[in-house]
Amino acid sequence: MTITDLRSIPKEDYPRHGLSGERLLWMLRKMIEIRRFEEKAEELYLLKGQITGPLHLYLGQEAVAAGVMSALEREDMVLTTYRGHGHAIAKGVPMRPLMAELFGKSTGTCKGLSGSMHAAIYRERGVLFASAIVAGGVPIATGVALAMKHRGTRNVATVFFGDGAVNIGSFHEGLNLAAVWGLPVLFVCENNLYAMSTRVEEAMSSDSIAARASSYGMKTFIADGNDAASVYVATRKALEGIRRGEGPAFLECRTYKMKGHGVYDKAEYRPQEEEARWLERDPIEILKAKVLRDGLIEEAGIEKIEAEVEETVGESVDFSVRSPVLAFEELERYVYS
Repeated sequence: MTITDLRSIPKEDYPRHGLSGERLLWMLRKMIEIRRFEEKAEELYLLKGQITGPLHLYLGQEAVAAGVMSALEREDMVLTTYRGHGHAIAKGVPMRPLMAELFGKSTGTCKGLSGSMHAAIYRERGVLFASAIVAGGVPIATGVALAMKHRGTRNVATVFFGDGAVNIGSFHEGLNLAAVWGLPVLFVCENNLYAMSTRVEEAMSSDSIAARASSYGMKTFIADGNDAASVYVATRKALEGIRRGEGPAFLECRTYKMKGHGVYDKAEYRPQEEEARWLERDPIEILKAKVLRDGLIEEAGIEKIEAEVEETVGESVDFSVRSPVLAFEELERYVYS
């Protein structure tokens, strides 16, 4: 099966790909929302000690969430990971319950019982599951897609995972079954080059992640994970085939985390030159440059978005602080086995 590389989308092709000014500005706002939410979460954890437990930030990967979610329909289902705050925000999950979950409050997405690693579960917006197990969501997404096919809907199950997941058995089982059964599932690999501290090429014998996925006989796309336009176009093309009944598709988004694996990780194993090179390609700054260059918005307009987002993030923190924890006698209601 061929691999389609869409890391470079000429500006003149934007209209035929559905990249309207409205869509670009929507993605910019979502990316700013994700960035400010994550920065606030980091502050509350490291500086103020108001959040405890595992916390894995999405800083630097905002273009992937915004680009993919912009191409999905509201009824499409999403399965994510322990680094799922960004996916949730881009899919429309309100910040208040998302932040409250980080605080362990009863008003959180999981009533405060999950913490950050499972916070991105919100059925009202189609975010079905957040797995803390590497590649754990892949076979579940395949099952969700099987249900969709049996029901005869045109919906798609989309599952996110990192580069480290492609070496896990459940990854291969999920992709193989999805391909054999022709299921409507989009596999999205956020390749940020490191599985914790291990570089991707040190743990994989294949030429690339895309080549490995293509070997299962599904359409495979490569996107620039720091360019929301590239991610959107690649996702849209992948979804077109899936909705036509052509079976699953795979999308590899090549990107980079601004921080280490978790808030406890200083990422000292990454070369400074590499970090500097990638941090110069801040996905938000890349999209800002596009919309400013094309006259879609002025600096004052971006400042207005920033102010509105800051207010929303602040309100989510205030809401979380005021919210109660779940009553002890309620706990047994949410135990299933």
